[in-house]
Amino acid sequence: RGCTMHGCNEIILGSGLARDYDQVSAHAERFRQAVTRCDDVVIEFTLDGKPHRLTLELGRQEAQKSHGLCREPGEIANLPAGEIYWVPTAAQGEFPHRFEDGTLALMKVSAGSIREVALLRGNPATVEAYRARLASDPAVGVLGELGLGTQELPVSGSDIQDEKALGTFHVATGRSDHLGGPLGPAGFRQKRNATHEDILFAPHKTPEIGVRGVWMHKDGREELLLSDYRPTEFVKAVAL
Repeated sequence: RGCTMHGCNEIILGSGLARDYDQVSAHAERFRQAVTRCDDVVIEFTLDGKPHRLTLELGRQEAQKSHGLCREPGEIANLPAGEIYWVPTAAQGEFPHRFEDGTLALMKVSAGSIREVALLRGNPATVEAYRARLASDPAVGVLGELGLGTQELPVSGSDIQDEKALGTFHVATGRSDHLGGPLGPAGFRQKRNATHEDILFAPHKTPEIGVRGVWMHKDGREELLLSDYRPTEFVKAVAL
């Protein structure tokens, strides 16, 4: 058994790692049951007053949970935990992305991968470097995860906890084999690119990027899950 705790700090020690993980697991399971086997999740972002929509096809697969309990040989978890996730079967649309230096770009997605990157504002060299990496190894742009946080947690400044906070969500690019997906190191042209890179959307991390809504489609109905980084009553009823 094992766990990863990269980015751990004093806030995390006093909050995310100080929880009763039987309760964390139970809350995550209730959330998972509410969203599992959905058709897709649609996210509508806003930036500078303009909407951008990303659709992640989930193919009615079972949602998975990161709940922090490792009681069987061979199990590995992130700690802090508290997340529902899927490996998308396809994706299309576009989403704004904030690079670490604050540069904002529009990522254009088709057939499950980022295909084009357009500079919105910031450093052109940052976007050009990403374009070059994408051109040299297209697997870098594959969308390999959609994750939703399930816990009420304080902002820690470290993604390992902040992506588990209720109201936040993340998409990830790159490998997905560790989540049960199809893309592993052999799918990359260069081994150094065989990474899994989470892109967290949260008020403290992406303040310029608004989120009008995150909608789930399941069993012929549409359910609003998040609005302006806040969980809806539907989500509160199952996650808290």
